[in-house]
Amino acid sequence: MCLRTRSVVIILMAVALLTGCRRATPVYHMSEDVDFSFYKRVAVLPLENFTNERYAGEIVREVVVSELLASGLVDVVFPGDVRSAMNDLEITSVSSLTADQIKLLGNALKVEALIVGAVEEYGMVKVGNVSAPQVTISLMMADAGSGSIVWSISRTRGGASFLARHFGARHETISETVLYLVREAVQTLAVQ
Repeated sequence: MCLRTRSVVIILMAVALLTGCRRATPVYHMSEDVDFSFYKRVAVLPLENFTNERYAGEIVREVVVSELLASGLVDVVFPGDVRSAMNDLEITSVSSLTADQIKLLGNALKVEALIVGAVEEYGMVKVGNVSAPQVTISLMMADAGSGSIVWSISRTRGGASFLARHFGARHETISETVLYLVREAVQTLAVQ
C-alpha cells in the first residue's frame, strides 16, 4: 500500500471514529414559564412497558429514581408509597391519567410533580453480524398543582458502534445503556 493510500485510509478511519463517538444533544421540551427550583419532591409512577421484556418498565423506573436521587435535584417518594396511593385512589392505568387524578395523587403523596412515561424499546438488536442493546424511553413530568406537563423527553440509545461492528470492540451492556440513557434525560432537568 502506497503512502498516499495509507494516509487516506487513516483519515477515513479517524473520521469514522470521531463521528461514531459524537454524542447527540438530547431533544426535550421544558415549559419556559416554570421555575424548576419549585419542585423539591417528586413521585415516579410505574412506567408503561411496550416491549416484550416483562420487567423493562420496572427496571427503567428504578434507574430513574436512583438517578433523580443521585442528581440531588429532588427528593423522590418511595415506589411502594406510590403504588399504595394509586391503589387507595383506585388508579389502575397510568397512561390514562387525567389532570384531576394527577392533582389527587400529588396531594396524597405530598409532591410537587409526578413523573410518568414509557419504555418503548428494550432489548438486543442485530446490526450486521453483531447484536447490541437498544433502549427507547419517554418521560414526562406533570405539575401536581395544575396537572399540566412541564417537561418531557424521548430518547433512544444503543445499537452497535462503528468499532463493535467493524473491529469486534466491546459494546455497552443493556444495563449500561439504560443508565446512560436515563442519566442524559435527568441531566436536562439540571439545566434550569
